Amino acid sequence: MQGYFFLTSPATKLLLKSTFEKGRNGANRISKNGGGNVERELAGGVKVEVVQGDVTAQEDVEAIVNAANARLESGGGVAGAIHDAAGPGLAEEARALAPISPGEAVVTSGHNLPNRYVIHALGPVYGQDHPEAELLADCYRNSLRIAEERRISSVAFPAISTGVFRYPKVEAAEVALRVVTEDAESLRSVRLVRFVLFGEEDSKVY
Repeated sequence: MQGYFFLTSPATKLLLKSTFEKGRNGANRISKNGGGNVERELAGGVKVEVVQGDVTAQEDVEAIVNAANARLESGGGVAGAIHDAAGPGLAEEARALAPISPGEAVVTSGHNLPNRYVIHALGPVYGQDHPEAELLADCYRNSLRIAEERRISSVAFPAISTGVFRYPKVEAAEVALRVVTEDAESLRSVRLVRFVLFGEEDSKVY
């Protein structure tokens, strides 16, 4: 079962501040609904959701994003779950696109997933790939660029780089939300951006 994020999380406060400032010009709106949940509509009518759940179970979005490794192979965490759900055809298609570098993103079909596309983005290893924040921002920005090129209307992201790549969760959330907020006005096809967080701890960060 998916649950919405907490209003008091540090990264959410950052986005609320940014959204409020832009909202003075009528660009963005924030509204509360039952249970203290927040619905965010950014510039250009782009909606942002943060839910706790399984990124492979987002049946209502066109594309999900894989927190990939450089070889675009199965592994632990998000990459393993996506490859398991998609079946062997995903690895076969992705093989021709590998390797990729930190910050890069490529796209394949969804195979056995309920989603039409999988966008594969390689996040930075914290403390190893520099500059980390810029590379992580590139993951989100390049994924959104691919979505625009394919005229994808909805995208679901995991928390890229926060697992075995050790990126601090609060900092990673701030980067992710900042990129979506900054790029929202330029998006024409993407109408929904959803952050799907595996655990309750992650959802509190967002």
